[in-house]
Amino acid sequence: QVRLTESGGGLVQPGDSLTIACELSGHTFSRFSLGWWRRAPGKEREFVAAINRNGGSTHYSDSVKGRFAISRDNDKNTVFLQMNSLRPEDSALYICSADLLFGGASPDHWGQGTQVTVSS
Repeated sequence: QVRLTESGGGLVQPGDSLTIACELSGHTFSRFSLGWWRRAPGKEREFVAAINRNGGSTHYSDSVKGRFAISRDNDKNTVFLQMNSLRPEDSALYICSADLLFGGASPDHWGQGTQVTVSS
């Protein structure tokens, strides 16, 4: 089975930076496009960022474009999300996804998420 395990979340202050990671196990990492989504209490899950199989293409939501950067290390089976200039509205459970297609709205695999809280 494909398993996605996120890590690196925590409590930070507005304006801080934080990098979270997601490790994929159970399958060949390089076969998958990876994505980050987030869900805040009382809100639906929203797309954050995605990266294709070889890392050559990325896509970001307008709310994080210019502040967040997604990257992947296929040798380590890990995808990262570097978050800069964090805002309170960025607070959410950040969830990693994997899919054989790039740009799809419904990834086949999901992690459990790592909590990011931005508060002063």
